[in-house]
Amino acid sequence: MRSAGFRRSRTRRTSAAALVTALALTALASCGTSSSNSEDDKSGSGSGSSDPSAPLDPKAKVTLSIDCMPPAAKAAELREWKEDIKAFGKIYPNVKINGKSTPGQCLEPPRFTAMLKGKSQPDVFYAYFTDLQQVLDNDGAEDISAYVTDKSVPALKDIQPQVLDVARKDGKLYALPTSNYTMGLIVNRKLFTQAGLDPNTPPSTWEEVRAASKKIAGLGKGIAGFGEYSAGNNGGWHFAATQYGLGGDVVDAGGKKAAFNNEKGKQVLQQLHDMRWKDNSMGQTQLLKWGDLQKQISTDKLGMFLAAPDDIAYMVQQLGAEYENFGIGPIPGAQGTLFGGNNYMIKKGSSPDKIKAAVAWLNFKNLSPGKGQFDWARTKADQLPVGLPQPNFFTGESKTKDDASRAANATMPIENFKAFMDNPVQGKAEPPKAQEIYKILDVAMSGVLTNKDADIDKLLSTAEQQVNQVLANQ
Repeated sequence: MRSAGFRRSRTRRTSAAALVTALALTALASCGTSSSNSEDDKSGSGSGSSDPSAPLDPKAKVTLSIDCMPPAAKAAELREWKEDIKAFGKIYPNVKINGKSTPGQCLEPPRFTAMLKGKSQPDVFYAYFTDLQQVLDNDGAEDISAYVTDKSVPALKDIQPQVLDVARKDGKLYALPTSNYTMGLIVNRKLFTQAGLDPNTPPSTWEEVRAASKKIAGLGKGIAGFGEYSAGNNGGWHFAATQYGLGGDVVDAGGKKAAFNNEKGKQVLQQLHDMRWKDNSMGQTQLLKWGDLQKQISTDKLGMFLAAPDDIAYMVQQLGAEYENFGIGPIPGAQGTLFGGNNYMIKKGSSPDKIKAAVAWLNFKNLSPGKGQFDWARTKADQLPVGLPQPNFFTGESKTKDDASRAANATMPIENFKAFMDNPVQGKAEPPKAQEIYKILDVAMSGVLTNKDADIDKLLSTAEQQVNQVLANQ
């Protein structure tokens, strides 16, 4: 969400962080500002080759409309966007890019759905990993399998397979990634130190989490050791992440039935119940959603919570915290972790030249170490954050090159993320019908956190029945 959890699973964690800002803005505002002309061109259907494997004809004139151009309020990001368009234009002088900017959150689900149904999406449009089926149900994206090769995307072999797999359906590729995340455990280094804990070694099991939570809560002053969501679909999202960490699941392999009403599901709820009511280490205020825990840990009122690395940037940039105060380790259990992210798709009906031009831009902007979003020297010069382990979808030579540049230009103490980076956990995609399932599981999470006498077996059984109904209606 970042929806956060809502990253639409955090997804949208494109940014879940942006969700908070979006609440204060007109979430459904239409795309308006442009880095070039304001009208979308229907060009790109004439002079080039229809062979997907052939390179874009330098003489082919193509105009691409692309959404999620940084808004004017993000001056540095917008400047970099324009710089990249200029650099790209030197390689492809006949390709013109019309950037579209949306106030607030780049991708609001209601606006996105309306856009798909109205066939009004730009030529190159932004989506979350979880959006593929919705896009295909609305016949919204081109199959770009034949256009994406090691020639058009040189780093293709180094992109994590799971990141591309979530963009595939029936063997066909429909998107290219721009960012990804995996969930871990963010810790407040100051509180860890005060409680006599080692901030460089975050808890790696739930037994360790519980023990550390008690020590941190023992500092008094209204400080909670561990925090958890239980509202806004965020509780269900974190239930899924915790299940993955324990080696469990939310739905079965076929995506047809719930798979959490078992010992691992009980463990998730029981450990939260015990920390909340037996240890009193989770604070009195519950029914929390995305944004609440970030505020608590930023003001030294919370010791740790599950999150993705970009929460740290949000807390520094939006809440006035300091990078030095945070660390991150792998998700407790480390048998799996929830992963998500964002990508770009190409509108159905686009000509071969438009598809080739779009793939060329996406490669230049989002998939080339040392260029575009991975030009860390430029990012540092523009006083933007460098050093967070996200996006982190490269392997092999591309990862080696990107890691070295990111470290060399870091604007934060990257050693604080060493536990997370040195102990990667295999990511696992969100379940089908994720938001509907998360809403149901919110009830189970809120049940154990607000009711000392909660019946865990009944909460799981009821949630199982409701999730099975949702899955039966796919």
